[in-house]
Amino acid sequence: MGKNFLIKGNICGDRVRLGRAMHKPPLTQDDLARELNLMGMDMTKLIISRIETNQRHVCDAELKMLAKALGVTMDWLCSDD
Repeated sequence: MGKNFLIKGNICGDRVRLGRAMHKPPLTQDDLARELNLMGMDMTKLIISRIETNQRHVCDAELKMLAKALGVTMDWLCSDD
């Protein structure tokens, strides 16, 4: 029998939080939501909070936009090293 593959939440939450902190100047969740809205993505502070606390999945299009808004790569957002 094969193993079931289950990921709770997402794998980029910690990196989204870190990316906000590393941004010059650091971004608040409101700042990031505003930036994503300007880029055409409907995003709120609550959604970002839920992403960062692994309570919400992130689709590939959202991952791409998050990376662009934070000035990082999608690979970096998904990395754990």
